[in-house]
Amino acid sequence: MAFPATYSFNYYKGDTYNFVIRPKNSDGSAFDLNNFSEATFTIASSRGDNPDFSVEAGADINTESDVVVCGIVPSVGLTLNAGQYVYDVEIVNTDATPDIVYTLLTGVITVTEQVSGAAP
Repeated sequence: MAFPATYSFNYYKGDTYNFVIRPKNSDGSAFDLNNFSEATFTIASSRGDNPDFSVEAGADINTESDVVVCGIVPSVGLTLNAGQYVYDVEIVNTDATPDIVYTLLTGVITVTEQVSGAAP
């Protein structure tokens, strides 16, 4: 497998931000997501077990196309202050014993206050 990958991005408070992850096997073929029933996209103030701040954003597995769709919606984004946060996107196979968890993507989100134009 060729993950986790790292991707950092900018996010403007109040916007909707969506991205798609296409996990691949080491030979470049699509990773089979059929046995994975959960996906999490977690934004936190720091890495580790006890961050000062953590919020769950949206993540869904599409087993037909073997992609994971992630998104920050305004209601989640409004809880983020301007600054930098870390995030992780994980998938979980809850049918396995014990659960199998893979981190697909990790990185840094730079949050900026929403910019609005001044009236002339």
